[in-house]
Amino acid sequence: MAKKNEAEIQQETPTGFSLVKFFDETKEELGKVVWPSRQQVISESVAVLLMVTLVATFIYLVDNFFSWASTQVFG
Repeated sequence: MAKKNEAEIQQETPTGFSLVKFFDETKEELGKVVWPSRQQVISESVAVLLMVTLVATFIYLVDNFFSWASTQVFG
């Protein structure tokens, strides 16, 4: 029964957009965010750069291998 009352209340409230309310709620949500420390940002950035470098190198090597193999087969 309580859920029905909540649904009725939600239907009765106007659904207009309020810029002030939007910014207040945005500020409130940003206050809940747990921001990473500087050390975490640095270590995770290094990990991402390392993985990108490794994957790019692997793709480069595979591409060169297939290029070499196609010249061996086709001429």
